[in-house]
Amino acid sequence: QVQLVESGGGLVQAGGSLRLSCAASGGNFRSYDMAWFRQAPGKEREFVAAIRKYGGGTYYADSVKGRFTISRDNAKSTLSLQMNNLKPEDSAVYYCAAASSAITSTIRRSQSYANWGQGTQVTVSS
Repeated sequence: QVQLVESGGGLVQAGGSLRLSCAASGGNFRSYDMAWFRQAPGKEREFVAAIRKYGGGTYYADSVKGRFTISRDNAKSTLSLQMNNLKPEDSAVYYCAAASSAITSTIRRSQSYANWGQGTQVTVSS
């Protein structure tokens, strides 16, 4: 089982940028499809972005497309999320997740992912 630890969250003004990182250990990072989800208070956890195990495909929620970029470094077992032009509605706890194999039709569903990090808080002030 892979263990995941997120970092890079914080407080930023609207229009600013943050870069989140997720360090993986205890498993073969290259063999996992990876994703970012987020959850705001009182709301359900929602899909943000995903990337295939060999970086062959990326997927984004419509709300972040064009502003966020997901990437991975298999050599360093690290997943990243570059977030630009942040908006107050992006405020949430961001979670890193891993799936041994996620089919395209369900890659945006949290149930597809068996391994989760503890989350990192992102707060965007207006």
